[in-house]
Amino acid sequence: MKRDESSPIRLLIVDDQSLIRQGLKAMLEQEPDLQVVGDAENGKVALEKVAALQPDVVLMDIRMPEMDGRTATKLITQNFPNVKVLVLSTFDDDAYLAGAIRAGAKGYLLKDMPSQELADAIRFGYYGYTQFGPGLFDKLLSMESAPAQPSPGSAPPKPSELTAREQEVLRLLAVGATNREIAQQLYITEGTVKTHVTSILGRLNLKNRSQLAIYANSILTGRNTLTARLESQS
Repeated sequence: MKRDESSPIRLLIVDDQSLIRQGLKAMLEQEPDLQVVGDAENGKVALEKVAALQPDVVLMDIRMPEMDGRTATKLITQNFPNVKVLVLSTFDDDAYLAGAIRAGAKGYLLKDMPSQELADAIRFGYYGYTQFGPGLFDKLLSMESAPAQPSPGSAPPKPSELTAREQEVLRLLAVGATNREIAQQLYITEGTVKTHVTSILGRLNLKNRSQLAIYANSILTGRNTLTARLESQS
C-alpha cells in the first residue's frame, strides 16, 4: 500500500538504554514530518512492536541483550519488507557494520551525528537511499574488496560476543539438551530459549541448529575439526 505523503514518517526507536530512547524521541519529534510511534529495549521486543505498530523506519541499536540489532534487523527485513531499518550505534566496528548491511539494514549511522543530519538520514532511508556515517561506506568497500580468508583449517569462531546467558545456553546445547531441558535448567521459558538460539546463530554466523550443536560441542571438548564437520552439514 502506498503511504500517504501528507502523513509523518512513523519511527520505532530500539535501544537498550532508556535515556537514549527518550532523548531521540524528544529530538526527532521536533521535526514535523517525523513521528515516534514506539520504542523497544531489545530486538525481541522490537519484533513485537514492528508487528503491532507497522512503523515506516526502525532506528536500531546494534548491541543489546536478549536479541541484538543484527539478528533483529534480519528478521524484520525478512518478515516486514516494507519497513526500513537504519542502525544507529556507538560502534563503528567492521563486523557490526558488515553484519548489519548483510542483514538488510538500509544504513549504518553513528550516535554522535548532528540531529539534523540524523533526521535527513531517516528521510532518505525511508525513500530507499542507503545511509552511512562519515567514513563507513569507504570502510565497507574496503572490507568487501579484501581477499576472502580460506575456510579450510581456519580456527572456529569464538563466542566472545555472546552474553553470559547465551553462553549458558551454548554450554547446555553442547551436551545435547533440548529447549525444554534448557528452559528448566535456567528457569526461563522455551520461547526465551528459542530467542537465545536465534541470536547465537546470528552472532556466530551459523546456519542452523545442527551446526550450532557441532560448534558448541567443539568448544566444550576443544576439538579442532569444526570446519570439516560444519561443511558436511551445509
